[in-house]
Amino acid sequence: MSGITTHVLDTSRGRPAAGLGVTLERASAGEWQRIGGARTASDGRAANFASAATALAAGTYRLVFDTGAYFQALGVAGFYPEVVVVFEVRDPTEHHHVPLLLSPYGYSTYRGS
Repeated sequence: MSGITTHVLDTSRGRPAAGLGVTLERASAGEWQRIGGARTASDGRAANFASAATALAAGTYRLVFDTGAYFQALGVAGFYPEVVVVFEVRDPTEHHHVPLLLSPYGYSTYRGS
């Protein structure tokens, strides 16, 4: 199955980061174009960023995680108001899973499966 998905875990709380806003954008002619957005579900996962009519193409993409609003809703002062993960889609027939491990003062990401 092709597409772009994410899974966000709040390592400071030891649980999924539910309700976190995520935007998917694609680079085009030197600018970022919004493809779609989603909120993480109770399990911290988000998918279906774009309509079925929007086909995944090769190119440079980014996921923008609204970590500032997420931590503010929890009453936590975070350091990063957003986390931006830029990545390349070389084969649009492949699935691209981009997990994010998050805390108020740090984050890490990797290509998942």
